[in-house]
Amino acid sequence: MVHFDVLTLFPAMFSGPLEDSILKRARESGRLSVDLHNIRDFAMDKHHITDDAPYGGGGGMVMKVEPIFNAVETVLGGETGTPIILLSPQGCLFTQAVAWELAQYPRMMLICGRYEGVDERVRAHLATHEISIGDYVLTGGELAALVVIDAVTRLLPGVLGDPGATSEDSHACGLLEGPHYTRPPEYRGWTVPPILLSGNHAAVARWRRNQALRRTLERRPDLLAQASLSEQDRIYLAGVETGESSEED
Repeated sequence: MVHFDVLTLFPAMFSGPLEDSILKRARESGRLSVDLHNIRDFAMDKHHITDDAPYGGGGGMVMKVEPIFNAVETVLGGETGTPIILLSPQGCLFTQAVAWELAQYPRMMLICGRYEGVDERVRAHLATHEISIGDYVLTGGELAALVVIDAVTRLLPGVLGDPGATSEDSHACGLLEGPHYTRPPEYRGWTVPPILLSGNHAAVARWRRNQALRRTLERRPDLLAQASLSEQDRIYLAGVETGESSEED
């Protein structure tokens, strides 16, 4: 079970994703819980102002330091050891390995930035982690927070119907997933690879592994440098590069 505390200026953005599909079932089963905290509720003034103009000039507004500190300290109540994660394009890249690391925590807090970002003192003196979901800029951290919640939740025991499903996902073992097929076996002249209809489980497993290797080599060769490869994998990849291994292998 994992619990997320999310600090946001726009809590309504979370209602749809959290109320459908896997995240909904995870919440109903007690494996996931999410509390949304409106940062405006922790502002110091009667108008609940949470942003101000940047010192030194420049465009845009900056999220104020006091409401965020007040929110974190109020929600955690002195609890220590909970990751306090700032969603930011300046953070470390969110990967499957990071998702696995976070899935080990029973509780974590996500801070959703907005505007030009948060006061630097939040980053320097409050956040324990800073995460980016990619090299692009969003209007706020809410969508990034949902990505983190989804990626972490599906790793929890019992969340997915198939216990082995997460181990076969793209990036789970350092490779992209190979192709998948389902009924019908023929559509508009396009047929399912015969090996998948053979009933030979060992041969199917090897074919799927080879297809994952081929797809990774073709689309994300950079991943192969960190992937755990067997000697058989390396022989197959060498064959792909020289044209000796076909797509049917």
